Amino acid sequence: MKNNVFLLSLAIVISLSSSAFAQTPVVEVQTGTDDVQPAAVRQHIMAPSTARGKWADGSAMHADGPYLIYGDNLDVRKISIDTLGHLRDGVMHDPRVGTAFNVFSDDAKYEFQIKLHPIARPAWKCEAAGKILVLSDPHSNFKCFVSLLQGNGVIDKYLNWTYGKNQLVIIGDVFDRGTDATQIFWLIYQLEQEAADAGGQLHFLYGNHEPMVLSGDIRYTNRKYKKLADSLGMEFRQLMGPDTELGRWLATRNTMMVIGDNLFVHAGISQEFLDKNYTIPQVNEMVSRGLFMTKEERKADGELYFMFKSNGPIWYRGLVYSKKKYNPASEETVDAALARYGVKRIFVGHTIFKNVRTFYRKKVIAVNVSNRENMLKGRSRGILIESGNYYTVGDHGVMDKLISNK
Repeated sequence: MKNNVFLLSLAIVISLSSSAFAQTPVVEVQTGTDDVQPAAVRQHIMAPSTARGKWADGSAMHADGPYLIYGDNLDVRKISIDTLGHLRDGVMHDPRVGTAFNVFSDDAKYEFQIKLHPIARPAWKCEAAGKILVLSDPHSNFKCFVSLLQGNGVIDKYLNWTYGKNQLVIIGDVFDRGTDATQIFWLIYQLEQEAADAGGQLHFLYGNHEPMVLSGDIRYTNRKYKKLADSLGMEFRQLMGPDTELGRWLATRNTMMVIGDNLFVHAGISQEFLDKNYTIPQVNEMVSRGLFMTKEERKADGELYFMFKSNGPIWYRGLVYSKKKYNPASEETVDAALARYGVKRIFVGHTIFKNVRTFYRKKVIAVNVSNRENMLKGRSRGILIESGNYYTVGDHGVMDKLISNK
């Protein structure tokens, strides 16, 4: 066995005093730094019970996590549900950069390894690579997310980065509606580092659902997440809070960015937003600062709260909807936004359309669709930018040329 393999120093099966579960959890204490346990060891750890775990209401428990929560010392609490539906709540001693572990999708059909890596805010502006794949709103559907990436050569069958020096842009909204939010975040986290190692880039921007969930608004969140949090005596937002690995990573994501002559933002740019004359770095800092705040805490800072309201960049629908209630933008506003940020086009997600669409004479490109439906029906799900040309793409690659560089 390799010296850097995680070793299990203690596995204890304890009785659960709370009525939250209809099963016995496994409590682990782990040591080691650099690698996951091999399959044989993992199977041994799962051995205490082969029956699928169930919540108190009788519903089956499925794979989730891990959630890594930092404490006051070097130990990290690691919470997960394994592929047999067993809760694991344990300690990792002094995990460092390079510490690795496996992640399983909710249905256990996908497995991949992630390694902890340094966290820093990406640059808000960069040059365009040879190819840029743009998509949005995965909403916790792991199969749909992976299908689009594999179909366009971004990852291989083992979920490893294969896009070389190219760029992937995800315009927000991993949280809510599905059962694989944590797993998608971990995959993005891992691919970001693999892309950097290959000379490429992966950029994940905030949607509106990230600050919703992290403020405690879980009205669109699958019930499995509330059941897990309740069983631990926590709010779900605490499992992704600023003292967690994924929370620390999320805190450094951007809200807006420019790649080449394209601006990326989850929802849109309103005239009210432009009138405030914020720079992109200012916007990114403000939204990050308010990410983990409650709605009431955001309201206490009027300028900050604007970012999370209907005319702010993660909520505004007026670039794609013309009804008065959406405060539709004029073409003069769109042109002013393009001039302000020195770009030719604005990419948005947020609002669902049957297919990828353009507005304002192709100055605005909306890439959010019903991802599961479009995967099943073979419709467009994103955009490929290559050599100045813009193509719609689906789960089997390029579909149609949308904009020509000629």
